[in-house]
Amino acid sequence: MKEILFYKNNSNRNTIEEFLNTLNDKEVEKILWIFKLIREDDSISTKFYKKLVNTDDIIEIRVQHANNNFRFLGFEHNGKLIILTNAFKKKDQKTPKNEIELAQKRKKEYIYG
Repeated sequence: MKEILFYKNNSNRNTIEEFLNTLNDKEVEKILWIFKLIREDDSISTKFYKKLVNTDDIIEIRVQHANNNFRFLGFEHNGKLIILTNAFKKKDQKTPKNEIELAQKRKKEYIYG
């Protein structure tokens, strides 16, 4: 079983929680269902969870609800831990480069202090 944690910056700000608070109940319900799948299953479909190529092992959790696509970026740590660093509503085909760079920056901050 995996554990999903939300990254907090130096001022203890939790941007994942803040993002979730902007969504409606049905959207949050779907996101939490996907999180539960990822926590409990060892083999997750790439429809919901995948490593992004050409990154520092950044993972992407993908959630679709109605016409909205939500993305949560982060990384795996110590085998059973997933740290989510940032989240956004996806509007384009490609994952925005600035979001990937933010995830990589926060990964370094988390691991190296």
